[in-house]
Parts: sequence; structure tokens; C-alpha cells
Amino acid sequence: MKKILVLGAGLVARPLVRYLLDLPGVQLTVASRTKAKADAMVAGHADGTTLALDADDGAAMAKLVADHDLAISLLPPRLHTAVAALCVEHRKHMVTTSYSTPAMRDLDGPARAAGVIIVNEVGVDPGLDHMAAMRTIDRIREAGGQVTGFRSYCGGLPAPEANDNPFGYKFSWSPRGVLTAASNDAVYLEDGNRIETPGRELFADFHLLDVEGLGALEAFPNRNSLDYIEVYGLAGVRTMFRGTLRYAGWCDTLKAIVDLGLLSQDPVTYAAGTTYADYTGSFLKNSAGASVRAGVASQLGLAPDAAALDNLEWLGLFESQAIPGAGQATTALDVLSERMLETMPFRPGERDLLVQVHTFDAEYPDGRRQRTTATMIDYGQPDGDSSMARTVGLPAAIATRLVIEDRIDSPGLHVPVTRQFYQPILDELEGHDIGFSESTEDLSA
Repeated sequence: MKKILVLGAGLVARPLVRYLLDLPGVQLTVASRTKAKADAMVAGHADGTTLALDADDGAAMAKLVADHDLAISLLPPRLHTAVAALCVEHRKHMVTTSYSTPAMRDLDGPARAAGVIIVNEVGVDPGLDHMAAMRTIDRIREAGGQVTGFRSYCGGLPAPEANDNPFGYKFSWSPRGVLTAASNDAVYLEDGNRIETPGRELFADFHLLDVEGLGALEAFPNRNSLDYIEVYGLAGVRTMFRGTLRYAGWCDTLKAIVDLGLLSQDPVTYAAGTTYADYTGSFLKNSAGASVRAGVASQLGLAPDAAALDNLEWLGLFESQAIPGAGQATTALDVLSERMLETMPFRPGERDLLVQVHTFDAEYPDGRRQRTTATMIDYGQPDGDSSMARTVGLPAAIATRLVIEDRIDSPGLHVPVTRQFYQPILDELEGHDIGFSESTEDLSA
């Protein structure tokens, strides 16, 4: 009997938990700050137990890790390295969906020495993107081709019928993570040129991508794409771009939010009675005699009827409604995050979708030049699991099964870019109706 520990019971955990409970020979423990959430997922299953856990309680965490064969961390990313260190110390395996960090990579050597397998980046983005990319890259190489250009796009969005607000976006949990990512610098290659985009200019650097069934989506760069040239074995590639997808209008609106300063994380205490108009107006350098909307337009150099202004007005940022939590320490970012969560939630019965598009430009020894496009669009289940939960949780669950079945042949830190990971995971996901369609066009002419 294999004992698996799931740390965290957030919105992406349920598909993973239910998958693992269906495996024979597995005892599952779900530990969460809110035990009731874990109870709802386990739902009295004979092979599942739940408990309350303060993730910052090092002694409790160490005992839990020591008592299990493998730990899956769905905790906030800041906690993953501490969990991984405990796994190495107690010779237990680990799986997480989050990006690998330098601190995590420092554990590769100790993990190898301890015979411990640590799998990072095995969700959807990162995760499915790596696996779909490497499956096609390996196939191109096996046919004698060389990849000269690679573009990878991913977006979690409302399904078209639920896309009914001017932002083209909705939230199931705090928008804070989406908003803080809006400050990330980005680096990528475009036709041999290194492009560096500072976080403050991220939403000015977008292009349109036409996706069948969804129309023209906005694509902006995601972090450092160059990190994956070595990971994917693409030495000599001339274009390397990883991007995020949103419905049209997102980038101009987020650029206005960034330029205005609404993503500031500086501590601030707003006086009692402060309104959203006061909050927004506090970022204006000179608004004497002008409405807040007019002041924002003037400061940002926007036309008075700009769609970005309409979107900020729709969000209520020019209104006389009092902000919540006035008189308490907060940040401008948190005020905005709470407002977005209040006005842009998924409603009961609405579906989300997850879209990934990967394009591969390849050259072959006989002179052929081809572009292969792989596309996945997955929809959530109304009042059931979201697509985000399925596409994050199921790859991690399948990777966990591979580890406990001894199908991963080497210890140390892994990202799922090798065939031993991507082939079984992608094959099994197709049985869950999560898969890619491919098309190839000739670029030789």
C-alpha cells in the first residue's frame, strides 16, 4: 500500500484527489488549512483521510512527510522548497505543479544522493505545454528535421457563452496572482533578435493569434522564454516565444491599470469613507477641476472615449461607492483585487476553458520547411470541475502514479520533458478528453 500526502485542498485539487482515490493500493491523506474542503473532496472514501494543517508548522509538516511515501504540494509556491527539503531529508518523493526555482534546483544533487524523485512543472502551464512541445519536437527530430522557431501560448478564459464582461475574464479565486504576474519582465527571441520587455511594458507588447472557435486572442510574453531553449534542446532556434492568451481588450486595459499605479504593493491605509473614485484619483498627479475619468485619460494620454476607460468605469473605479476595509492597512493592489473578485466572478453553471496553441517551424535536409500547429481547447464542466482544475490536477496525478509505480528511472529533480513522462501522461489525458489536434502547412514556397 502506497501512502500519498496531498498538501492543500484548493480549487485545482479535486480532480487530482479523486483520481488518486480510484487507484488500487493507495492510501491518501489530504491536509489543508480548512479541513472541511478536504472532507468534501475525500467524501468518506475508505482509502482517504483528512486533517487540518498549518503549512507553516514545520514540525507537523515534517511528521506528515515522514509518514508517507510521496508528497504532492499544492501549497503556495513559497512553501514548495521547504516541503522538498523535508522530502529529501526523509527520502520521500515529491510532485508539484509550480515552476522550478533556483532554490528547488539546488536540491537536485541531494535528491539524487537520497534516491528521491522530485517532479516540478507538471500542471498545465507549466506542464502540458512542456509535454505537448516535446512530443512534437522529438517527432520532428526523428524525421531528420530541425526546429527553427517555436511559439507556445496558453490561456485560461471564460467559455464564449460566459464571456459577458468587458475584461473578457473571470475569477474563481483571488485575482492577486494574475495581477502580480502583470509585473513580470519577459524575454524572448524573435527571428534571431533578443527582445526584453520590462514588466511595466508587458501589455504594450502583444500580438493577435487567431484560434479557431475563439477568434482573435491577444498574446503577450510570459516570463523568460530563453530558459526553455536548453530544456527543450533547441540550440540554434531563431524564434522562441512563450505567451499568455486573453480575449481582445485585456492588454490595453491592464496597461492602463499598470501605468496608473493600481498594482502598487506599498502599504497604505485609506481613511474611512474613501470611495473608489478617491482611490483612483489618489494616483493622479494633477486632477484639479476634472472628473476622475478625465484625469485618468489626461495622465495616460488616452482618448476620452477609450475602451480602457470604459472598462475601468465598468469596474466601478470612478464611483462614489466606499471601498471595503477603509481604516485598515492594505495595498492598492489588494483593493483592486477585491473589486475584481466582486465584479468578475464565475457564476453558477458557467464554464471556463483552457486553450493551448503551439507552433513549430522546422527545416529538413531535403529543403522542406514546415509549420506544425498543435491546439487544445478544453472546457470545464458546469457546476463541476473547472478546466483549470482538470488540466492542472490530472497531469500531476498521473505523474504521481508513474512515480509510485517505479516508472521513472532516475532520482533527482525532473521537469516532464522526457518521453518517460510525456508519452504516458498525454496518452492517458486523451482518455479524459484532454488532447491536442495537429495540422501541418508547407512553408517551402
